[in-house]
Amino acid sequence: MTLFRDIRHDEIPLLNDFLYEAIFIPDGVSAPPKSIIEQDCLQVYVKDFGQQPDDHCLVAECNGKVVGAVWVRVIDDYGHINDETPSLAISLYKEYRNRGLGTELLRRMLEILRGKGYQQVSLSVQKANYALRMYRKAGFETVADRGDEVLMVCPIDKKQQHVS
Repeated sequence: MTLFRDIRHDEIPLLNDFLYEAIFIPDGVSAPPKSIIEQDCLQVYVKDFGQQPDDHCLVAECNGKVVGAVWVRVIDDYGHINDETPSLAISLYKEYRNRGLGTELLRRMLEILRGKGYQQVSLSVQKANYALRMYRKAGFETVADRGDEVLMVCPIDKKQQHVS
């Protein structure tokens, strides 16, 4: 059974693990060293998480273990649109992917953002990433093509379709 819930303060360090898991590694390419997440352009996603009013995070817990997370914050990152639009990051440990957990985490986060009055949420994703399909099904639309990746925005309103 999977439990979806807010991250607890003592679990925030896990976001470093999920940040690393969120790095898309194409087939045939070696994974970078875990130390890559120490770069400033990546630490912006997790450093001091929970200390800003726009920091929100949900986790998926299976059998007492946190196995995935979706989090948002307003930051100047690859997915930055403006200072009112939070950027979204989501990942699961490899062995928990392709089970619908990511879709459910995303659906629940969009509901939270709707309830908090956000107008939209953004992200940047590589075109070869299988998660691109999930984002499109959730209502994300490409607003900028950057070669190997796209900048996407999901409008949030009270009548928004449900992720399936």
